[in-house]
Amino acid sequence: MRFREIIGPFTAMVLPLMVFFCLKANPLIDIKFAVPHGHFYIVSIVAMLAVIIAIAVGISGGRIRNIKVNFLALAFISLAETFSVHGLSTPNFLIHASQLPGVAAQASILLASFWLWMSSISSDHSLIVWLTKWRGWLVPVWTVVLGIVGLSALTFSHVMEWFPLDGGLLRWISTVVIILLNAMTSYRYYQSYRYSRFPLQIAIVYSCCWLVASQIIIVNGETWRSSWWLYHFLLLASMLVMVNGLLRQYAAHHSSMMMAIRSLFTNDPVERITSCLSPSVKQLVLATEVKDTYTAGHNFRVTMYALKLGEELLLKPEQLRALSQGTIVHDVGKIKVPDSILNKPGRLTSEERAIIELHPLQGYEMCRNLGFMKEELDIIRSHHEKWDGTGYPDQLQGEQIPLLSRIVAVADVYDALTSTRSYRQAWSHEEAVQFLKEHKGSHFDPECVQAWVSVSDRNPEVYQLPSNLSSPLSILEPPSHKGAI
Repeated sequence: MRFREIIGPFTAMVLPLMVFFCLKANPLIDIKFAVPHGHFYIVSIVAMLAVIIAIAVGISGGRIRNIKVNFLALAFISLAETFSVHGLSTPNFLIHASQLPGVAAQASILLASFWLWMSSISSDHSLIVWLTKWRGWLVPVWTVVLGIVGLSALTFSHVMEWFPLDGGLLRWISTVVIILLNAMTSYRYYQSYRYSRFPLQIAIVYSCCWLVASQIIIVNGETWRSSWWLYHFLLLASMLVMVNGLLRQYAAHHSSMMMAIRSLFTNDPVERITSCLSPSVKQLVLATEVKDTYTAGHNFRVTMYALKLGEELLLKPEQLRALSQGTIVHDVGKIKVPDSILNKPGRLTSEERAIIELHPLQGYEMCRNLGFMKEELDIIRSHHEKWDGTGYPDQLQGEQIPLLSRIVAVADVYDALTSTRSYRQAWSHEEAVQFLKEHKGSHFDPECVQAWVSVSDRNPEVYQLPSNLSSPLSILEPPSHKGAI
């Protein structure tokens, strides 16, 4: 299975290169097609597709908290703007012949490769965490900066002689850098794809392969030869495969924009949670629920409790979004726990308990490579920590435990107590609240417990409505076993 998955991207890269070198070795068929207008239109199509992808990714990035999505938008903005300069600088089309077309072509691939590589770095890396603080500014600032540089290059095209990316040693250095960046990006996305099966991940792998092939053709090809034209179509193919990946990953049954708008005004607590979840994240939650019978509905109930608790603690809207998206997948690490332990009727042995206690770390490792931001990762990793430092996996205590994790700890235990298990009946609300009160200051943050007591006393619907839900996500989107995790 693993070999079959690798052979596709490998063939996608090698086959065009074989065609290129075969054409290059036969001058009789590698004829010149000096068609400036045709070149301009092909480049414009590639650039336009890159713009469409960047806009689509940008909208998705604004709707879901995922820093990788922002970096993908930056990658395609880079490709769109820089490759547009390549097209506009077609010799004797708008400006006189210069080195700008060759420099712009390689710069477009280099910049796109860099941001794709950035998107593959784990989201808990210190550099990524720092950039996350400026997430709202990344795309507009980068777009403006590239635009200024592009216009300056077209106006003063002779300056490109100082940056000979299309010749000499610098050409080969850029080629090595592009190959290394795309190799690392492909490897990381392929490793994530092996267990998550997100369509966009495998699309990025193919796109990286075609970026490498395009660069090799650029540095070895002769302008206007039929073999040289091949890289333009490879870039077009890389755009098309990304469009396909985006549509498959983020296209929902309803308009994403309409769902986002409705979520601003709806009073339906389920819709508030589901409106900002991508289909792929929904599949992650469903995969957890299919594997663990107890988890069916648990993720949603805990998320609803946590959101009410967060509102009582006056969290900011962005914190509430992080709370929602982190809590809905807080138990995703259970995917890697053996079924015999996860669904065992009765209490667990100490050995089995040790295995199941690995699930916060396993979920954290999964999601840090999927672009979840630090706040969500904190929830996944630390929702079993205890106020007195006796929790797991890091034995954090007091305010060392992130606030969102402390909130989820209360919501998680409350739901566990009020849910029927194979070895005991569900507790009543009053019994569960009494347990929380008895363990505040030891297991739970006293402030979080008090907030839950206050909000549930004031509005019983806060705990009554979620307790009647089984698995609302299963209703919205039935699980698919095709490409299951």
